[in-house]
Amino acid sequence: MSSSIKQTALHTIELEAASVAALSAYVNDDFEKAVRVIADCAGRVVVSGIGKSAVIAQKIVATFNSTGTPSVFMHAADAIHGDLGMVLQDDVVIVLSKSGESPEIKVLVPLIKNFGNTLIAIVGNMDSYLAKQSTLVLNTTVPQEACPNNLAPTSSTTAQLVMGDALAICLMEMKGFRSDDFAKFHPGGALGKKLYLRVSDLYIHNEQPQVFATQTLKEAIVEMTRKRLGVTAVVDKEGHLLGIITDGDLRRMLEKNLPVGEVKVQDIMTRTPKTIEPGMLAVDALDMLRKKEISQLVVAENGKYLGIIHIHDLIREGLI
Repeated sequence: MSSSIKQTALHTIELEAASVAALSAYVNDDFEKAVRVIADCAGRVVVSGIGKSAVIAQKIVATFNSTGTPSVFMHAADAIHGDLGMVLQDDVVIVLSKSGESPEIKVLVPLIKNFGNTLIAIVGNMDSYLAKQSTLVLNTTVPQEACPNNLAPTSSTTAQLVMGDALAICLMEMKGFRSDDFAKFHPGGALGKKLYLRVSDLYIHNEQPQVFATQTLKEAIVEMTRKRLGVTAVVDKEGHLLGIITDGDLRRMLEKNLPVGEVKVQDIMTRTPKTIEPGMLAVDALDMLRKKEISQLVVAENGKYLGIIHIHDLIREGLI
């Protein structure tokens, strides 16, 4: 039974993967024209469909919106009962359908054409009413659904989704859509934080442990204990960073059996600490911590000590 389940799952993946791979043959002149039409559109992209295609249409809308192409979803059935009013003069309309022959689609298409909007079909039947009536046609024909009865939309909806993603990514590149643009539309959650949260947003909430190079080891330990970050910066009177003392420095000193009462900060400090500037992204700090296998970084700018960012700060923000 277990092997049968695995075989069915693998067969499903193979069929859908083959359907996606076959789409490369359908990236043609109409696809290129569709990208350019959408990029030049003065309005929005209205994406419509019915049934499972409507669900895929909603995902395409979400992808468009999050990547800089203003879009709205219009259910094909609702469109012919009043929602068609959302289609404005400068909008481009995309209609998704496997068969291209659904009754709702047949009613919707001539209405859109009467409005004068550019109609782009994402359709799996090139001989269908939708394909023949559209301005541009993106072919998403699949040889077989993954459904054992070849009925439930599976491979076909996957093909629609991938074709929509291909449009979105092409539009991103044409518009020069960058990660900071992406961050504007994704301010929430871990993804948003990775794109906009900076070191300066985090270190300011921490204590700022610091000692002078001429202070005693005891004073350094007291500062580290009191500020509870497992580290203290070593600075001069102008606040310039000279080095740091970490828990590891203390352990190494004890292993050398040095006379604790005579040890000064400058005797054991690390003179070239790992630092990061406040304007860097928090995710960059995380990358540095992981690569260096350390738990905190000194925040400094132009040689001036500003504070400490700890791996716990990044954990608390959900970046790990």
